[in-house]
Amino acid sequence: MDVIQKIGVFTSGGDAPGMNACLRAVVRKSVSIGLDVVGIRRGYQGMIEGDFVDMDSKSVSNIVQKGGTILKSARSKAFRTPEGRKKAADQLKAAGIQGLVAIGGDGTLAGASVFYDEYQIPLVGCPGTIDNDLFGTDETIGFDTALNTAIENIDKIRDTADAHDRLFLVEVMGRDAGFIALNCGIGGGAEMVMIPETLTDLDEVKNHISSLMSSQHRSSIVVVAEGDENGGATHIASVLRADSAFENIDLRVCILGHTQRGGAPSARDRVLASRLGVAAVDALMAGHTNVMVGIINGEIKLTASKNVWSRKKSISYELLSLIQMLG
Repeated sequence: MDVIQKIGVFTSGGDAPGMNACLRAVVRKSVSIGLDVVGIRRGYQGMIEGDFVDMDSKSVSNIVQKGGTILKSARSKAFRTPEGRKKAADQLKAAGIQGLVAIGGDGTLAGASVFYDEYQIPLVGCPGTIDNDLFGTDETIGFDTALNTAIENIDKIRDTADAHDRLFLVEVMGRDAGFIALNCGIGGGAEMVMIPETLTDLDEVKNHISSLMSSQHRSSIVVVAEGDENGGATHIASVLRADSAFENIDLRVCILGHTQRGGAPSARDRVLASRLGVAAVDALMAGHTNVMVGIINGEIKLTASKNVWSRKKSISYELLSLIQMLG
């Protein structure tokens, strides 16, 4: 393998607060060791189109505190095809890019793994997703910020719920994983949490919430992950409203949606992203490839990309028991 002298870095998939902090770390670490570094705009789609920009320390000034990603992000249908990946490889070769740092979630890393198998371009991934659902790291870039955003909104919803003795179903992001829902349910004092990892019987929900609302004349918050098997907050609300026991209960739905993706990254996410960005360049230069850098028990660890996207990260059943007891 030739000595790497020029690398590309890109963000892909759903944006996550802290991606810019990670990008900054990748660029400045690369510059500090004499590497040329190229930013690839719009993820894999930009790679196919050759949408590249040379980067230096100045180009990542004043971005550590910014949400989103200055390189933009996109989901590329073309990259899912052999023809699209061939175009991407040709563009990288023409630009003299010898290694890649990918910042994104499971889809990004799955695509990277296939790409490496086909073209053997050295590649290291950084876990950038608010869902915190990647195997091989205790925490992903963006999770802490999204969690705090959700809790801040739940606190505000609690005020109006309490003023009117209302029941609120608050839907948070988490199509396939309940990490945000579970943690903000505990932090936000929710009476119940519904997540994809567990099937919650709707009759159980009816009985529990009806008992709380009717006998104690109080407000209640139920946090629902968007991927809950009962169909999300809007569907659950329609089922509850159809039950006569909820005839006199003021039930509202609040979907937090993409507010959880935006905003300045928390201090925790900025530090995490910076550590992982530097570690990704170190791993690439040490000859590691087709791996993801992560944090496990406070230490940098490498995990094969295939394990990251093919293995399911387990939620904490201790936290699940805790919310059931506290609620």
